[in-house]
Amino acid sequence: MADTEIRSIAEAPLEPEDLEKQEVAESIRERPDLIHVRSHVSNHDMHHLGTQHVEAGDEIYDKLPSHRKSVITAVLAFCGFLAPISSTTVLSAVPEVAATYATTGTIINLSNALYLIFMGLSPMVWGPLGQVYGRRWTQIISAVLFFAFSVGTALAPNLVSFFIFRVLTAFQGTSFLIVGASCIGDIYRPTERATALGWFLSGTLIGPAFGPFIGGIIVTFRTWRDTFWLQTALAGVGTALVFFLLPETIHHKRSAELAGLKTAEKVRKLWQWTNPWRVIRLYRYPNLLIVGLASSSLVWNMYSLLTPIRYVLNPRFHLTSPIQSGLFYIAPGCGYLLGTFFGGRWTDYIVKKYIRKRGQRVSEDRLRSCLVAMGVVIPGCMLVYGWSIEKDKGGIPLPVIAMFLQGVAQLFCFPSLNTYCLDVMQGRSSEVVAGNYMIRYLFAALGTATCLPAIEAIGVGWFSTISAGFLVVSTLLTHATSVYGRGWRERIDENRREKKAQQAHRDAEK
Repeated sequence: MADTEIRSIAEAPLEPEDLEKQEVAESIRERPDLIHVRSHVSNHDMHHLGTQHVEAGDEIYDKLPSHRKSVITAVLAFCGFLAPISSTTVLSAVPEVAATYATTGTIINLSNALYLIFMGLSPMVWGPLGQVYGRRWTQIISAVLFFAFSVGTALAPNLVSFFIFRVLTAFQGTSFLIVGASCIGDIYRPTERATALGWFLSGTLIGPAFGPFIGGIIVTFRTWRDTFWLQTALAGVGTALVFFLLPETIHHKRSAELAGLKTAEKVRKLWQWTNPWRVIRLYRYPNLLIVGLASSSLVWNMYSLLTPIRYVLNPRFHLTSPIQSGLFYIAPGCGYLLGTFFGGRWTDYIVKKYIRKRGQRVSEDRLRSCLVAMGVVIPGCMLVYGWSIEKDKGGIPLPVIAMFLQGVAQLFCFPSLNTYCLDVMQGRSSEVVAGNYMIRYLFAALGTATCLPAIEAIGVGWFSTISAGFLVVSTLLTHATSVYGRGWRERIDENRREKKAQQAHRDAEK
């Protein structure tokens, strides 16, 4: 690249909101010899690629040694395990909780739907806060509050307090997912992120699958309240791990820009930076909306599969205890665990493959890695699962195999979609991830609330067919994004720049 080209990149006007691009530009000014280089050192364990793609500004990811990054990823995966497992541990105990509060299983399932709704709303708060004040203290505060509200849930004396403490717990727990994913984006290069994110996501997906199994064991031998005391203990461990092992990873805290400003100006800027509307407005980008819907189709599928197991499979296979139905949750959980070893690596491999073809990295190329799993494997598994139960075919092995395979396939999808959110707008990655989690958990809440009534009305076969159709449509839209998404976002950015220029021109004429 010629010196003049590098200077033009470094001196190009930058959006003030995209702070990471500004840091990269400053890096180029300081090191004008920084270019894309070929290397004989393989990236990660993919020895057959033979090249390492280095981009301008990538040295920012070398601040921490690899073993420290691994420890951080492990801590984040453990914390990411907490909120999702809390969303499903109660599933095996729904009849017992309903009996304690003299209500019905439908009402208790509604509390779970509210839990997921608040998991969907809280990203609008935690995403911007993580961008302004950094990752570490945002994680510590949410971990302490998650611990406190878990205690409240375990001690809840009546149904109203049970609902309140559940939703407050959910509001804190999503911070682990939003800020945790952003931490991964802070410390790993774009060509490495999906592998690390696959390990992080293993916690967020294994939690919902193994939660009912653990809950089933507890409810069979103890009171249902002990499930929430277990959650409290895990939250305490998570709080300690975050406090002692999670450093600040963000490259630039926006709060640093408040120094020297008057109080009124500080308040105005803080509202501008933390306004929840910032997250919602990101959906003017059709590529982000489509990836959000794709993530939502996967989460809808997961929660509508896991939620009714005790009501659907117990009668079908003549099971009589919570622990027996809890065993069925092991199948998708083992699938998630196995997929952890391959899904993220596959996504990074596809990125590097297209870098070789194009000579540059395009964020949308990553989405190609999830198309087969999301559009063929998971819908096929859902159809086999639903209709084998509906028509009483295949005994226990067939639905168990289908649940296992769809669990593996989901870990080939989520690393692709989540890492795309980190890559596509790196300066606002926390907000992009927040928007993605917002829409996916709203769909999870919808699936949780409607799956049991829908199955009772139309049968598990047709409900599984609806879930499969949602996945196929989302896959087609994701494929369109992988082809046209770059052009979509560049046109929107160009329109925004033109509007800002016109506004600046009008202001100058006044």
